[in-house]
Amino acid sequence: MSLALTVAAAVPTTMAWSPKVAVVMVICNVLAIAIGKATIKHPSEGPELPMPDMFGGMGLPALLATTSFGHILGVGVILGLGSMGAI
Repeated sequence: MSLALTVAAAVPTTMAWSPKVAVVMVICNVLAIAIGKATIKHPSEGPELPMPDMFGGMGLPALLATTSFGHILGVGVILGLGSMGAI
């Protein structure tokens, strides 16, 4: 029982949703798409998106990969900024 209490005390508090949190997530996703567009060898492979020009000609697999990375990056940034009290 004491191990469960120790673990529960070590879990950081998470941020509640706010427009600031949303802006940080959007910025992280745009940054991830830009990084992916610059580094993915064949970003237009696979099924096309309905409006591929909106995402720089990227295909669906590249978009899913970059936005997944963007969300992982965003969670880290939001938790970091939240623990510093910046947002």
